[in-house]
Amino acid sequence: MADHAVVAEGFAEGVAEGDVDLSRRKFLTRATIATGAVGAAFAAVPFIESWSPSERARAQGAPTTIDLSKVEPGQMVTPVWRKQPIYVVRRTPDMLARVAGHDGELKDPTSEYSEQPEYAKNPLRSRTPEFLVLVGICTHLGCLPKQRFPAGELYPSWPGGFFCPCHGSRFDLAGRVFDGSPASVNLRIPPYSYPHPATLIIGEDEKGVAA
Repeated sequence: MADHAVVAEGFAEGVAEGDVDLSRRKFLTRATIATGAVGAAFAAVPFIESWSPSERARAQGAPTTIDLSKVEPGQMVTPVWRKQPIYVVRRTPDMLARVAGHDGELKDPTSEYSEQPEYAKNPLRSRTPEFLVLVGICTHLGCLPKQRFPAGELYPSWPGGFFCPCHGSRFDLAGRVFDGSPASVNLRIPPYSYPHPATLIIGEDEKGVAA
């Protein structure tokens, strides 16, 4: 009986050790598979990144393309270029009419001291009358002006434009700054072009990508 007990005990221990070994094998197999999957995911990253411009390319000025057919009259969209918000406004005939008539209230009505490409140095500060393209950063301390397009929204003679709530700078519907504003110059205009009538490329003009 003693011999049978010893054999039974040894068999039980063998089974237990076998279970442990099997469990270890399962664990190692799963760990190996998981490690391989993670490695495959990391290996795929360069391929995925190659599908779109890198962050460095965007920061250095990779152009941003906008489908203008999706912008309604009177609407503003805000794409990003060089990590800056860009205001693209589709001005209505009424909005265009309200650009004129208040030059005497502006700090730089002819944009002589402000920053814009040569083709945007005109009363409407744009390539075409309909679309206004601005860097949406206040030229005072870098805040984000808000759209206040309706006439009379800020005060009775307000022609519509942009208002910076942080420090009170005001700009008209061409991005020109009003007297009495902390900002000293008009809102900046980035380089841009129209390869097709309904396509806007921000950051690129006929001469190529802006430096």
